Amino acid sequence: MPNHLINETSPYLLQHAYNPVDWYPWCDEALALARTENKAILLSIGYSACHWCHVMAHESFEDVEVAAVMNQFFVNIKVDREERPDLDQIYQTAHHMLTQRNGGWPLTLFLTPDQKPFFGGTYFPKISRHGLPSFLDLLPRVAEAYYARGVEIKQQSVSMLESFANMLPLRNSSVPVFSDQPLHQALIELKERFDSEYGGFGNAPKFPHSAELEFCLRRYIVTNDKQALQIASHTLEKMAKGGIYDQLGGGFCRYSTDQHWRIPHFEKMLYDNGPLLRIYAEAWLITGNPLFKRITEETAKWVLREMQSSEDPGGGYYSTLDADSEDEEGKIYVWDRDQIINILSPEEYAVVAHYYGLLQSPNFESKYWNLEIIQQLEKVAKDVGISENEAQERLVSASRKLLTERESRVHPSRDEKILTSWNGLMIKGMARAGRILGHNEWINSAALAVDFIRSTLWSNGRLLATYKSGNAHLNAYLDDYAFMLDGLLELMQAEFRQSDLDFSLELAEVLLEKFESKKTGGFFFTSHDHEKLIHRPMLGHDNATPSGNGVAAYALQRLGYLVGEPRYLQAAENVVNVFYPAVSLHTSSYCSILMTLEEMLVPPKIVILRGQESALTEWRNALQNSSPYTLIFSLPAESVGLPPSLNKPCPNDKPVNAWVCQGVVCHPEISDLQELQQACKFQGKM
Repeated sequence: MPNHLINETSPYLLQHAYNPVDWYPWCDEALALARTENKAILLSIGYSACHWCHVMAHESFEDVEVAAVMNQFFVNIKVDREERPDLDQIYQTAHHMLTQRNGGWPLTLFLTPDQKPFFGGTYFPKISRHGLPSFLDLLPRVAEAYYARGVEIKQQSVSMLESFANMLPLRNSSVPVFSDQPLHQALIELKERFDSEYGGFGNAPKFPHSAELEFCLRRYIVTNDKQALQIASHTLEKMAKGGIYDQLGGGFCRYSTDQHWRIPHFEKMLYDNGPLLRIYAEAWLITGNPLFKRITEETAKWVLREMQSSEDPGGGYYSTLDADSEDEEGKIYVWDRDQIINILSPEEYAVVAHYYGLLQSPNFESKYWNLEIIQQLEKVAKDVGISENEAQERLVSASRKLLTERESRVHPSRDEKILTSWNGLMIKGMARAGRILGHNEWINSAALAVDFIRSTLWSNGRLLATYKSGNAHLNAYLDDYAFMLDGLLELMQAEFRQSDLDFSLELAEVLLEKFESKKTGGFFFTSHDHEKLIHRPMLGHDNATPSGNGVAAYALQRLGYLVGEPRYLQAAENVVNVFYPAVSLHTSSYCSILMTLEEMLVPPKIVILRGQESALTEWRNALQNSSPYTLIFSLPAESVGLPPSLNKPCPNDKPVNAWVCQGVVCHPEISDLQELQQACKFQGKM
């Protein structure tokens, strides 16, 4: 019989709908039941692509014996962390307070009926092993402790709530004098953490750290710091050649389990690939490295092929691909060497064996190969005794055959819920990469996603957080508004649509009205009218995704300069102000806010182009190549209803007129492309 999850939209929750555990979603009914029966809550948080979530589900939640104990002692609540990032943020932090250890998924916490956690961990095996206690033994002991240690638990809860309150930033009594010192300090910290041999930061496990890589690219453009460029380009190259990247199908996995980017956890997340798509395109624009262009093109093709909905209504981007298929992690991606020999011609195998390291020992579970680039193609050609062009042709042919064979395997499940926030990240990635590499189909893809969000997840002037199977629901979070606004600003530079500008202004107004703290400045993660929880986070540091506060400030500041709205500029400054003490202490953890600070100190140049469509494209492309972070808006002659700051007169006797603005200053119109390129060059250092 199904449990209470059967009517949910989350694929992760539906995976548990037929467990013998009497699961509830997070809802008033479950919370009321815990209060009425005076039972502790067993809260389990995970997501559909999580390998260890599946392991714990198979071992415990599908087990009748374990389920009986869970049902006897607890009200059991299952949460999809992707649908409820508010709950995940709160209880990951609570887990750290309780255990002094980093959290993760699955997260397993035991709460009082008033939602306060008193014990927890992450993965628990059914039978004790590797120093982890048996989940079956743990359950009755936790239940007993809940009743026997009520006074102690209550005191602990008071202390925890005080700790939560102390995490909220305080308004600075005196407005600091902003300087570029945190920008320099952050780069120093990143240089110290940089793995100069394998790229990335620190040791295993290794994550992409997109915000830090983007910050390094920007520091190179602004200061000409060659080491900043080296950090970004070396990391991007190592990731692109490693097993964290899908060498046949494109796209990046979530993180590498080793220092070398060799073996990932194989789930592919939309939120990683959106920023990485953009950063690889920007790195190609800056360095000209053809590898970066290839990775951008392959990843965008993967997004179009596997991650964008074509159903009616179509256009939204799906969330994740699972790590597992046929109950084995990475099974679709790894290879037996004999399989490859049987698929390829001897000539093709000779190239592939050197290129992907098949002549070395297996790199996955001592018997399989997860493909990674071991040898440069130039060296492969020399070793095989053929030209580099011939080696390239054989590699392309072999890769096509291997991908065709792989497509016949059982695919990992795809989480087809469409999250507003992650769509914002991919909209920006596709629009930016499409603009840089001149792929209109990527720009069209981003525009389709925006249209989907606006038609299905924008209701009564507010965003909803998630959509699946015709059902859009859940009050949207800070990241939903911030990432969508940021994505729209990028899409408008690739293809200007008046509707996108209007949508941007509406999103900005909701941010100020429903999320901004008028007391301190900065934005809460949840809106003022959100469900009341035990804590209301306001976070500034970057995680796997960029900081919602950082992106909101960055986008609002750019929008404020674009449309001449001081309120948006002030809101962005308030974010930098309220987090400035924390930024000064841990600068490299706040790269998103630092990029706002960078453009606060030296506002970005904004170019408004008006004129004939063909000439607009030529001028825009020419500017993009000379000034990567200048904002460029090409407004066709027929555009109407523009705000005064954009409503420039169209030329009568010339193909294009251009206006260059910086901050609150706009220069006279320019009608010569070379003069415009000179005016857009970055002048000097900060």
